[in-house]
Amino acid sequence: MGLPVVHRRPGRLLERPFPSLGWGEPTAAEFDDLFERMNRFLGAVGTEPSAGAWSPLADLHETDNAYVVEAELPGIERQDIDIEISDRELCITGEYKECEREGALRHSTRRTGHFEYRALLPTDLKAEKVTATLADGVLTVTVPKAQAAKPHHVEIAQA
Repeated sequence: MGLPVVHRRPGRLLERPFPSLGWGEPTAAEFDDLFERMNRFLGAVGTEPSAGAWSPLADLHETDNAYVVEAELPGIERQDIDIEISDRELCITGEYKECEREGALRHSTRRTGHFEYRALLPTDLKAEKVTATLADGVLTVTVPKAQAAKPHHVEIAQA
């Protein structure tokens, strides 16, 4: 049984122009421009981690009184985590240090190095009342809402 013949055209797909589609210049330039604009947008809203950092898996949910962030940080010590809050932004940073082993490491899928998680919260916060706990590899940060941000029921008076 013979193998199928594969015809290859010179150049990568994104490096070739597509005149039939009205694309006179290589499409790679358009994609580069799109990615650059998206990176600038993500950087402006504060969701892009700093260079070389990775972002841990996290959930952000809202209760009546607070915002709660639960971030998965297994194996990371308390002293290797830093939590800062300013205005409406919560920033969790730290470093996951690689453990020392004997012998040669043959395969690893664990992340190591600097990590960063950022969240923009939608209302005014009580920064002085923020609490954090680390248990079973899950960091829980509770950010209380300011009094004005709490929902309250307004009764309608009789006229």
